[in-house]
Amino acid sequence: MLVTEFSTETVAPPERFALWEEVSAQSHVRNLLRSDDQDDFRARMRILHLGDVQVSAMAMPQLDVVRTPRAVRQFDPEVYLVNCTVSGRGRLMTAGHDAEFHVGQIVLSDSSDSMKATFHNPPHGWTSFVVQIPRALLPLPEKTMRRLIGVPVPGGQGMGGVFHRWVADLHRRAHEFTPADVPTLASVTTDLLASALSRCLDAEDDLSPEARRRALAVRIRGFVEQHLDDSGLTPQAVADAHHISLRHLQQLLADDGTSPAAWIRRRRLERCRRDLADPRLITRPIRDIAARWGFTDPAHFSRLFRAVYGMPPSDYRQAPDRSVRESAMPVR
Repeated sequence: MLVTEFSTETVAPPERFALWEEVSAQSHVRNLLRSDDQDDFRARMRILHLGDVQVSAMAMPQLDVVRTPRAVRQFDPEVYLVNCTVSGRGRLMTAGHDAEFHVGQIVLSDSSDSMKATFHNPPHGWTSFVVQIPRALLPLPEKTMRRLIGVPVPGGQGMGGVFHRWVADLHRRAHEFTPADVPTLASVTTDLLASALSRCLDAEDDLSPEARRRALAVRIRGFVEQHLDDSGLTPQAVADAHHISLRHLQQLLADDGTSPAAWIRRRRLERCRRDLADPRLITRPIRDIAARWGFTDPAHFSRLFRAVYGMPPSDYRQAPDRSVRESAMPVR
């Protein structure tokens, strides 16, 4: 099972905090916990298991976390815990640092260090994503990593933003993945984190060439997804935006058996498919939807759509129910 979901509301209010303590100790590391809401601690967690890498979505009220030297001695899995703040704010004291962190920031702790943390969260919605990753897997020297323990890293721009969006997307699509996806997802998560952290320290030379290559490929994909509605989005424009040659871009995507132009076209078709399935857009003409995503020739768009999804866009939109549309799998 790749996804585990848990909510304290499965038990009576007086038992909820103790249940959270036990579950979080089993899923992450055992710490001392305290909350102003212990009498009725409403919290939930979704964990995506990617082999040695684990990505968790947390929703919880105010919480104090203390990891004592004794707890470290009793059990230390030797992992980094990467907290990506979605809402609320917090404070972390560890490894000689005392810093506050806010929405959009990434903060790193080490299970081998004692620490104190406080999370002030709003009452509803996901509050943070936590990536747990063995120290041995991260392709950066430990002395480099020590410089970032307890130091908030911007997660709204640059590689920090790419990593933050990647983790959020993993959470959003958690139930779509299969065991065959695990090695790739774990590898990309690790490389993106390493790239984001190394950028903060100007330490990219510490990354292996393969790690830099994979991180660049993911960054390019994120850029394309954000600019699919730009009529000027061409393979050359993508290459120029990332200061690489068109040939280099082609080589990056060749690993996936596609070309830059084919990949951009396929992603635009997927955006069209989603719009056609959206009941809120039922009155919008198909040609307008196609044009929004870069297809200015309606006949050409219809042929492309049918070649990929097995039916014309008009038939797809008029399908009697969602199950029929979902059965329209891309034609290989």
